[in-house]
Amino acid sequence: MKKILGIGNALVDVILFMENGGLLDTFSLPKGSMQLVDADKALRVEEAARLLKKHLASGGSAANTIYGLANLGVETAFIGTVGNDAMGTFFEKDLRDSGINPILAHSPTNTGRAISLVLPGGERTFATYLGAALELDSGQLDPDQFSAYAHLHLEGYLVPNKQLAETAFDIARQLGMTVSLDLASYNVVEANLAFLKQIITRYNPVVFANEEEARAFTGQEDPRKALEVLASGCDTAVVKTGAKGSLVCHMGKYYKAEAIPVNCIDTTGAGDLYAAGYLYGYINEFDPEKCGRLGSLLAGKVIEEPGAKISPAGWDYIRAAIRTSRG
Repeated sequence: MKKILGIGNALVDVILFMENGGLLDTFSLPKGSMQLVDADKALRVEEAARLLKKHLASGGSAANTIYGLANLGVETAFIGTVGNDAMGTFFEKDLRDSGINPILAHSPTNTGRAISLVLPGGERTFATYLGAALELDSGQLDPDQFSAYAHLHLEGYLVPNKQLAETAFDIARQLGMTVSLDLASYNVVEANLAFLKQIITRYNPVVFANEEEARAFTGQEDPRKALEVLASGCDTAVVKTGAKGSLVCHMGKYYKAEAIPVNCIDTTGAGDLYAAGYLYGYINEFDPEKCGRLGSLLAGKVIEEPGAKISPAGWDYIRAAIRTSRG
């Protein structure tokens, strides 16, 4: 089976379960967005939420996707930067415990964290302190780190660092790797639209977007029309449509994958785990509709639990479903 390398922000997820959106208003956090905050604001948000139910997990978009792939038996690695602190140790141990090869730089800056504020019904808003994760740069990337892997997955949160994104994709292209890109957040898309269009056309990644990200990229309200525009720049594009499933365009042909019935607790990691399921199918040369169904399966199971991790029982269910589909 092909091996997959991920590059992204190495973050620890701090997941806080709210009863209402009061904290979002207090700290001017638009519902459903990802906002970058400094260390002081991150501490103030956590202090204001100190009485809320809290869950900690290693995270970051690409790391979540790599975690999902590793649990499906794919050989994986992750490149990122952490601090020389307890959270950095926690992050690295969690990668190793999941069977992921950690290719991590270490910094005196504190490890980054993604504070996920979850509303009843599962919608989440991120206040993200990047910390040491922000220190990942193109100079740390070496073709030797890539050479054992056949596919590169990059998270859109790295796109503001244009040189880093281009260097990663350039190395991958030189080595003949396939690539994928998750657009990450609508506000990231809005702030980097011209560059995103440029790199999608140049490097032809598999592109993952949710409805808001697709709308920000294309200006189209309708997900199918947005997919058409998105797919005009690459061979494979996916628009995730929440409870409706996902729409896929591959080489000009269109597919739809339904969502699975779930009891939604927390949508943190849903898009990342969707990408893991889809990419598992992609590297195994499944047809696009089946890839989408695998994405829906992983996304559906992760939102039944807090955070971006799936329980052992959930993984047993997923692996059994994959075996059955192969039979």
